Amino acid sequence: MNTKPLRVAFQGEPGAFSEAAAVGLLGEAIETVPRPTFDRTFAAIADGAADLLMVPIENSLAGSVLRVFDLLLDHNLAIRAETVLPIAHDLIGCPGATLAGIRSVESHPMALAQCERLIAAHPEWKRIPAEDTAGSVREVLARGDISCAAIAGTRAAKHYGGVVLASNVQDNARNFTRFLLLSTDHSPVAGADKMTLVTRLAHKPGALLSALQPFARRGVNLLKIESRPIHGCPWEYQFFLDVEATSPNALEQAVDELRRETQEVRVLGLYPGARNNPEESAASTGRKP
Repeated sequence: MNTKPLRVAFQGEPGAFSEAAAVGLLGEAIETVPRPTFDRTFAAIADGAADLLMVPIENSLAGSVLRVFDLLLDHNLAIRAETVLPIAHDLIGCPGATLAGIRSVESHPMALAQCERLIAAHPEWKRIPAEDTAGSVREVLARGDISCAAIAGTRAAKHYGGVVLASNVQDNARNFTRFLLLSTDHSPVAGADKMTLVTRLAHKPGALLSALQPFARRGVNLLKIESRPIHGCPWEYQFFLDVEATSPNALEQAVDELRRETQEVRVLGLYPGARNNPEESAASTGRKP
């Protein structure tokens, strides 16, 4: 019996870190579906192009991927899992290129931000932002200009036939990105121990404190908080929370109380937290953490 492979959409071109995260979490048997932008990625399931999405949510050096936070609100998708990928950047050029001959470097803005030391050491380089890391390698190789280089992972260099001019060029070797696996399936996930939710607070003093107290009273660990502006309501914000669901009853009680304390609460996912320890992941790639 022939079964179609699971299709997983990601933002970027083949060879992107998001593609590597999808393969690492779900295995080589999946079919990866590149999409040019985050907006197109989030539309991939509705378009019939994919079954699941893999998107980056935060990087340990450059911070949160804000567009993804906004798109999570715009789409009725559930977080089904997360994974953490060690990010090792290479400077990649065309065959025949040399480090001394480079005059411009391009990549996704977050990747450029993670390699400030390398770029600052070469003031003659022009910095060019691109839609994604792997796509910048594709463009550099397509032009064939040996004075141009891209910053991306080794996976992209191999895919497009680029030459690695310098390895591990990120500012900090402990560079990790957390990715979310998204689906239209909102059913319970086995082994779920982490919750992501978003809440809209009343616009009054002490609103944030009141929203967090239900978790503190029940010993629920708050892992992350991220504020995003509410469109159409200047200077008002909604807050994304990541919490540990070590006690399901305590978490349920905290969320119920949160609903009474705030204007709106939406659970984006109750899912298994990443099992791949960043230090172990870095070691498995042969890179120093």
